[in-house]
Amino acid sequence: MFCVKVHQSYRTVVAICDSELIGKKFEEGIKQLDIRESFYKKEEVSEEEIASIMEKQKFEDATFNIVGKESVRLAIENGIITSDATSSVSGIPFALKLI
Repeated sequence: MFCVKVHQSYRTVVAICDSELIGKKFEEGIKQLDIRESFYKKEEVSEEEIASIMEKQKFEDATFNIVGKESVRLAIENGIITSDATSSVSGIPFALKLI
């Protein structure tokens, strides 16, 4: 399962993460990932649902904030990001994408 929350601002921000990461914090040197429920979780959805959300939002001038192995994998498969656009903190991959 995946957590997703679409934030509406001057630009849409789509926050996506692997469900099991919610509430966890990862640190590596000066880098930190803080997977807050308030930012990433409005609902939990299936792989098919998150793929559909990604597909729709990539044409809506959205920014993507993606965290977790499965979420990053799916974003690569759906053409949101490329594998060289990812980074990681303590082995947890993430990507930020402005479309």
